[in-house]
Amino acid sequence: MGFQLKEIMTGTHSFEKGFGSGHNLFMEFVINWGPKNMLTWLNPTHKDFLLQPLKGHVTVAGLCQQAPCTGTLELRYFNDYKIRYTFTFKVKGKTYSYVGEKVNIKPWNLPISHTTCFGRITEKNTGKLVSTSVVYFRLRTMLQFFFSFRLK
Repeated sequence: MGFQLKEIMTGTHSFEKGFGSGHNLFMEFVINWGPKNMLTWLNPTHKDFLLQPLKGHVTVAGLCQQAPCTGTLELRYFNDYKIRYTFTFKVKGKTYSYVGEKVNIKPWNLPISHTTCFGRITEKNTGKLVSTSVVYFRLRTMLQFFFSFRLK
């Protein structure tokens, strides 16, 4: 048995030179994530320890509107005090990769470290940096987040 949660991260991104115009453009991803099997998810010796799939959509102003995305969410609390979102999405036949991290997660700074995610969008095939972003888990969405919890 596993579980699923719906998370919304909203903020801004800025294109790198040659990929678009403008700074601080809207960005948002809406994802469902959660482990398929809580026993392996909670087992520190298993390869899927605190690793779960994610699926949803991403909007990157100037690039895409609600493009489907798939990937993983890693709770790296014990390795390097991070949460890492990794997903891919396609726009006009080109595949992009997003890696975003909530960093410096410590018990005394959870309201900040669990709400701010620093990310990078790259072209999957070339690795070229397309955009950098900062997105936030808005505290006003916390009830929606908690009520989205579903056992699977």
